[in-house]
Amino acid sequence: MAYNAEKIKVLKGLEPVRLRPGMYIGNTGRSGLNHLVQEIIDNSVDEHLAGYCNNISVTVNEDGSATVSDDGRGVPVDMHPTEKQPAERVVYTVLHAGGKFNSSTYKISGGLHGVGSAVVNALSKKLIVDVYRNGYVYHDTYAYGSPTTELVDGELPKEKLTRKRTGTTVTLYPDDTIFETTKFKCSAIKQRIKETAYLNPELTITFHNKRDGEEPEVFHQPGGLSAFVEDVSEGLTHTSPVISISGEKDGISAEIVFVMTEDGDENIIGFTNNITNPEGGTHVSAFKSAFAKVINTYARNELGLLKDKDANLSGADIRSGMTAVISIRHPDPQFEGQTKTKLSNTDVLKAVDDIVKEQLTVYFDRNYEVLKDIADRAVALSKRRANEKSKINLSKFSFEGNGKLVRQESNDAAKCELFIVEGDSAGGSAKSARDRRYQAILPLRGKILNVEKVPVSKVLENAEIKALINAFGCGFMQGYGNDFDIEKLNYGKIIIMTDADVDGAHIATLLLTFFYRFYPDLINEGHIYIAIPPLYRVGEGKNIKYLYSDTELEKYRATHTKKFAIQRYKGLGEMDADQLFETTMDVNNRLLKQVSIDSMAEATAITHTLMGNDVAP
Repeated sequence: MAYNAEKIKVLKGLEPVRLRPGMYIGNTGRSGLNHLVQEIIDNSVDEHLAGYCNNISVTVNEDGSATVSDDGRGVPVDMHPTEKQPAERVVYTVLHAGGKFNSSTYKISGGLHGVGSAVVNALSKKLIVDVYRNGYVYHDTYAYGSPTTELVDGELPKEKLTRKRTGTTVTLYPDDTIFETTKFKCSAIKQRIKETAYLNPELTITFHNKRDGEEPEVFHQPGGLSAFVEDVSEGLTHTSPVISISGEKDGISAEIVFVMTEDGDENIIGFTNNITNPEGGTHVSAFKSAFAKVINTYARNELGLLKDKDANLSGADIRSGMTAVISIRHPDPQFEGQTKTKLSNTDVLKAVDDIVKEQLTVYFDRNYEVLKDIADRAVALSKRRANEKSKINLSKFSFEGNGKLVRQESNDAAKCELFIVEGDSAGGSAKSARDRRYQAILPLRGKILNVEKVPVSKVLENAEIKALINAFGCGFMQGYGNDFDIEKLNYGKIIIMTDADVDGAHIATLLLTFFYRFYPDLINEGHIYIAIPPLYRVGEGKNIKYLYSDTELEKYRATHTKKFAIQRYKGLGEMDADQLFETTMDVNNRLLKQVSIDSMAEATAITHTLMGNDVAP
């Protein structure tokens, strides 16, 4: 077949977005769906950053649509000089169009590099835009990315306002031919709004979940990042005051707030232009490095805690127990990937380094006791770890032993699945039920360790955890002879399959704690799932139906007046192999929930609350 010019396809308008949505919003699952709402919210927040918006309203409507409204200037509606159509229509139909490309309009922006509004339109089966500007409200509508409102003499249809108002209101209906689900995850939207309110203390955001009949919630956080850190570290034992520093270098501004605690590992959350960066980036790296340098300099030169022969304190020891929020504003942020999970600007390194060193030096010179306590704790922790390391025989972390792993036949990791089940009974049923080509089974003997309460050395002495690590095939972590490498992961899906009872839920929680603490990348990359087994088997003869909740059972009873049999599953072991495969393992019928982290800050706080030292065994 000839490869010539006619084989080259040119995608015009919004076609590229509809053809490859993952390139613009990450995925077409629940997180990608929520990304649509977040993009419109980001546009309104950009208006606030420009000094023109104080109030934003976000509503999930009864019909499943979402509406975002602000009191900003309103999207321009006059004729675009080159596109020869209203500017509002250009914003919603042309990629890389918008005020974000003009530094005189938006010096700081969190939007998707000027494609956010157009991407949302492209991925909506219906979009309604109302612009309040110039004493009028202008109306426009779209279907699957194309305008459906006729212009009047080349202008958008408009109505005279009876009261003074400016701003933009957007209502979007996600395209169900593109997304796996069109039901917004309201808890994730609300968490994002909460963080945005902390980042913008003069902004008020109202969230109303009408779909589920909830009351409106108002988010206004005049305490800013200090209140954010207080919130995230609630329940932890503080060993320092909440410390706030800020500054600007070369057009890059940074605000950093942190507190030292006795509990847990460091928890550092990064934001760029109001967008959360779950994978951190250059701003987080620069802060961590600069903070360690400052403490080491004081420890060696001022406090006399380090002698000439002593190595510097490690950054991990210095930052142990730190909870921090880093928010930078950058005129031209660069990210790894369109969904902005990691900041990559190299100019941020020097700017944040300079700000941290200058401002921390000023703070510690005035708060000597705080400095001394941080340094003393780091030295003590360094000595304790050195002592523990001298006692550790790394050979015992050989990672030998696969437990009772039943392997699959295929080596195609993307297609393979690992089912983690509780006990030999469920393991036996799962082994018989599985598709042996692609599905592996790992039965656990009882409950694994609560890793939130024990040191890493104890974690690696546990046979069940070693079996998990070996089954994954992607290593563990640095310093234990088996460094983590996600490229070596043996399975595209790791599925927790436990009984639908309290014990099963506890085992699942212990496993999720293990994944969160030691394998967060497996969660962030979408590899961790929970299987949802049915609670009931109902019906007669061939008319069998599986139900997953008491509510479903009551609905079934209400619509089936004839006598029918009910079987209540107390555990996976009660199902025969065919039933287990049909309900929980068959890729065409099963119900899986993908594990995701909406907010690292929220996840850390919840994990510590549920599984930390204050929890009874």
